[in-house]
Amino acid sequence: MSAARLRVAVTLEQCWHDVPGGTASSALETVHALQRRGDVVVLGVAARHATLPAAPWTPQVRMHQLPLPRAALYESWHALRWPRVQRVTGPVDVIHATTLAIPPKSAPLVVTVHDLAFLHEPDHFTKHGMRFFKRGLALTRAHADAVLVPSQSTFDDCVAAGIDFTRLRLVPHGVAVPHVEPTDVKAFATAHELPERYVMWCGTLEPRKNVPTLLQAFASLRARDPELGLVLVGPNGWGDVSVPPDLAKGAHLLGFLGTPELHAAYAGARAFAYPSLREGFGLPVLEAMAHGVPVVTSAGSAMAEFVGEAGILVDPLDVTGLSTALEAAIGDRHDSLSTAALERSSHYTWDAAAAATVDVYRAVST
Repeated sequence: MSAARLRVAVTLEQCWHDVPGGTASSALETVHALQRRGDVVVLGVAARHATLPAAPWTPQVRMHQLPLPRAALYESWHALRWPRVQRVTGPVDVIHATTLAIPPKSAPLVVTVHDLAFLHEPDHFTKHGMRFFKRGLALTRAHADAVLVPSQSTFDDCVAAGIDFTRLRLVPHGVAVPHVEPTDVKAFATAHELPERYVMWCGTLEPRKNVPTLLQAFASLRARDPELGLVLVGPNGWGDVSVPPDLAKGAHLLGFLGTPELHAAYAGARAFAYPSLREGFGLPVLEAMAHGVPVVTSAGSAMAEFVGEAGILVDPLDVTGLSTALEAAIGDRHDSLSTAALERSSHYTWDAAAAATVDVYRAVST
């Protein structure tokens, strides 16, 4: 006899944030993969909103909205432990908090911890943000039956933060990229007046992404290869995200791109650079690899865990090392790295992530 279908309430409020980021992307992809299965009923949970978030952040699952707006809901969950998600979903077998906004534990509780950057770089967060994340971490320690993490790096951080390793489950993200035709790449490059060859970076512009070091490395490389461009894709986060005039030559800031254009940008890149100082996973690197784009990223990081020998790993603060690595990625190592990137990325699927997640759901609900 097949196992009964689980009813799982999944928090998706981050889809309405001004900058949804990787926490929304990974949650939505996981939900989509869960919906492809026949053993889980996913019930989306969010605060009160007049409309759904715009694409690509629109949940493709029925949303159940609690009666409070976001700020009040988060405060109420963390201070008063109210309201319960079952108020709007009805009975559930599991509650899955996909961020550190932790609902009351009125059913077995699974929490996804993407990273604990706020413990490492507290000056990168507001006082309110620090209070919110610390409270969410404390509630996770106290109440979570299982904690999902996307990388060994985050796993180790969680153990150091006091979460018992027996409750931690390593569930790497997957990747799914659309096929991009050469004509789409050409149209994208023409529309944005891009050079034939460019290095790409993608993410939310904020200090830990280490973009200033990338700009310096690119300027050094461009002095030897003046036809090369640098394409920066993604929304502004916080902090100084301007490009100094002396480093602006050849750089193209495209801002946030919708899904078709984003993947055209990936597909057209000669190499992908991601010298981030800290990540919970680093999904843009895996997306670039799935397009067969050679990657250069940070040694000793979460990205290094899945890149391995399929990319070039460097000290993210070493300008010369980063420039040299990019020169190799666009040059004599390009084809071998492209092949290795495609092969390595094929091992990371959202269906596998969903299967591991369901295993956790069943374990905590029995």
